[in-house]
Amino acid sequence: LPGQILDQWFESEPLKATLATDAVIGAMASPHTPGSGYVLLHHVMGELEGRRGAWGYVAGGMGALSQAIARAAAAQGVHIFAEKAVCHVLLGRDGRAQGVALQDGTEVRSKLVLSNASPQITFLELTPQEQLPKDFVQRIRQIDTCSPVTKINVAVDQLPSFLAAPNTCNGRPLPHHQCSIHLNCEGTHLLHQAFTEAAHGHPSSRPMIELCIPSALDPGLAPRGCHVVSLFTQYTPSVLAGGQPWDEQARNAYADTVFDCIEAYAPGFKASVIGRDILTPPDLERIFGLPGGNIFHGGMSLDQLYFARPAPSYSGYRSPIPSLYLCGSGAHPGGGVMGAAGRNAARVALEDFRRL
Repeated sequence: LPGQILDQWFESEPLKATLATDAVIGAMASPHTPGSGYVLLHHVMGELEGRRGAWGYVAGGMGALSQAIARAAAAQGVHIFAEKAVCHVLLGRDGRAQGVALQDGTEVRSKLVLSNASPQITFLELTPQEQLPKDFVQRIRQIDTCSPVTKINVAVDQLPSFLAAPNTCNGRPLPHHQCSIHLNCEGTHLLHQAFTEAAHGHPSSRPMIELCIPSALDPGLAPRGCHVVSLFTQYTPSVLAGGQPWDEQARNAYADTVFDCIEAYAPGFKASVIGRDILTPPDLERIFGLPGGNIFHGGMSLDQLYFARPAPSYSGYRSPIPSLYLCGSGAHPGGGVMGAAGRNAARVALEDFRRL
């Protein structure tokens, strides 16, 4: 339990609760849920420029990371086709993957196919079911993809000024504006309470909010004097109580709750908002192909990690289909912007490629 781990190291309840948010981030779990201690470890195990546990912003926004990978690949002679939806994986008579068919009818032939999509999309939608072992299909169907995350992107015409650390008269970003700001995290009991409400199908009345202002470090993201604010919030159930839909009314009601909370910490925040984009779990699934809206392509619980990710006997990136590999967050070691799954999968695929 993360609570026990944090109790051993710290005395301050606000500090423990703030750290506990990394134990439940993206997970439909409370800090009191057994196993969530691993999620905490997962989020502090990396390093940035030699600093262990440090996090960073990507200059130009997260999309710039994809662009950097694309440029590196193109420099090696890779051809990239964007906005080309894949219809299914092509199989030869010997059952091997031989490329992919696109929705416009084009067939792209290759000796290997690596899928960065979720295990569910890769194996349940893009691969002929009759070519897969029944127990494997069953396992993929059973992956717990429950997600509590609603992401809200906000454009504001002034920097939020927090009661705890008011802005200076020149309106320039202060050190705390360049960090991850955690709200409604004064105690672990608040996180547990927020989780309990969502477990019963109701969006949290006092949600856990991680607020980042990337434009405080990267001014090119917004016009002069304006800022973009990224709100990573939970808990919101994928399916609302009584089967209510996540319609415009429900989404705006939840966003208003989040904004009311921020207003209590930073008066004037609501008046500064000039635009907002609300992405509930169903939106994250529809737009980004995240099963259940899960940012990790599947829960990071102990029964879905290590040798069991995405399924027992298939944690080594190879799939039941020869020459088809899984290289995304649904593979070992799981989600997070670290590239480990992709790097490991590439090494396995290269090893096999030399034998073809």
